[in-house]
Amino acid sequence: MPDVPAFAPSVLADLTGRLLAWYAREGRDLPWRVKGGARPDPYRVWLSEVMLQQTTVATVGPYYAAFLARWPTVGALAGASLDDVLTAWAGLGYYARARNLHACARAVVEHHQGRFPDTEAALHTLPGVGAYTAAAIAAIAFGRRAVVVDGNVERVMARLFALGDPLPGARKALKARADSLTPEAAQAGDYAQAVMDLGATLCTPRNPACGLCPWRDACQGRRLGLAESLPAKAPRPEKPTRRGIAFWAERADGAVLLRRRPERGLLGGMMEIPSTPWREEPWTLAEALADAPLSAEWKPVPGRVRHTFTHFHLELDVVAARVGLNAHARGVWVAPDDLGHHALPTAMTRIVHLALTRKERG
Repeated sequence: MPDVPAFAPSVLADLTGRLLAWYAREGRDLPWRVKGGARPDPYRVWLSEVMLQQTTVATVGPYYAAFLARWPTVGALAGASLDDVLTAWAGLGYYARARNLHACARAVVEHHQGRFPDTEAALHTLPGVGAYTAAAIAAIAFGRRAVVVDGNVERVMARLFALGDPLPGARKALKARADSLTPEAAQAGDYAQAVMDLGATLCTPRNPACGLCPWRDACQGRRLGLAESLPAKAPRPEKPTRRGIAFWAERADGAVLLRRRPERGLLGGMMEIPSTPWREEPWTLAEALADAPLSAEWKPVPGRVRHTFTHFHLELDVVAARVGLNAHARGVWVAPDDLGHHALPTAMTRIVHLALTRKERG
């Protein structure tokens, strides 16, 4: 790839001005957003930013509205039970975010008198608030100059400056380019939202709408015909597959056995259908019985549950048993109609669907 000279300071300032003007005209109207330099509620900014991590705006909208209706302030959220928060979060995925959301709300109430700190460094000390989220809240909610870089911004910078080094190694260079365009504090919030909007609506991963972009004339990736190929990414290793056997235990009154996962680790604190540990080697039923939540006559359920997590694929076979009302088990018995009131992650709801479908078919 040919060397691309850095932009002069006057060009950088002009690009920033063009983007802010575009944002004033074309920026998305979102329920957590206040345009034109006014300061939004930090609680709403924080809530939206946590929800938007690895999730689309379209998906987040209804969850955001439901959370605000139920917990309109950070104090209200801090006073909620973790179970209620996890249940309300179900469907947004990455449940560690929900646990951190609850922990962060409590930290703000207990250590900051119910007010979010207003600097990037102090925000970064809160549970679950990483570098990106701290910068976003500081810029958008408090008008601090902060360099806000998410996946959209990385893509925009890689194309504008034609940086061909692959991610994740190129992140430091991309942040430096983003820093060179970030204006002073008065406009930092609008700029942060503008550059993220640019990546989300025009400078998209595929088929970017270069003709509508306020930076089209300066974009080096466009000039070199490289826009759609940037940012480059290092090859991803193939995801391994883990396997397990889930135990669908049904009591004589129809109640189903659930148990809570450990607070730390994958799906921490969530409710689950009891299962063996998840490993790469397939399980035999004889092996699995050592992890059964109670002694029963377990029978295989036709079908298999599959789910993909960030770092691995999961395959679960299901075995079922019906037991008496006095059966002793490690867990809690829940009526089928109440399953929706518990924080069941997607992999577990698929087990429920498979087992109930099997039951309906006889």
